[in-house]
Amino acid sequence: MSQAILGLGSNISPDQNLPEALRQLARLVKVLAVSSRWETAAVGSNGPAFLNAAVLIETDLSSQTLKQQILAHIESVLGRVRTADKNAPRTIDLDILVFAGEVFDPNLFRLDHLILPVAEIAPELCEPDTGKSMRVLAKEHCCKPTAVCVGPLLY
Repeated sequence: MSQAILGLGSNISPDQNLPEALRQLARLVKVLAVSSRWETAAVGSNGPAFLNAAVLIETDLSSQTLKQQILAHIESVLGRVRTADKNAPRTIDLDILVFAGEVFDPNLFRLDHLILPVAEIAPELCEPDTGKSMRVLAKEHCCKPTAVCVGPLLY
């Protein structure tokens, strides 16, 4: 069994889409921990703000199978439409951030919408170049007005 940290984000009906994505995910993999919901400005577009969260899961699937068969399926069911603009508003975005200890998203240690929720469920995860933990990075980022904790992600 492998553990993975997933990033969840939505800026189209996020109050409905985030919990539904988590419910569907919990039917297919073992959910170990769920972060709070964080509101952050859209990155790379002038779209509406996002609600973001992170989930720690356990699975016997490979990272590729998890992405292709589980995450892509949930995105499709929830009406995710991919366009040429990778930063366009979306109903749901599900990404593997860390899988079996390997960082899959290089922005994990740079962007508020990833740092803040991941710090809640994996505070000791360290950025390889600086050695800073997610807990330390979150302290550096949490006082920015662009990121606000809006409460638990219930499902």
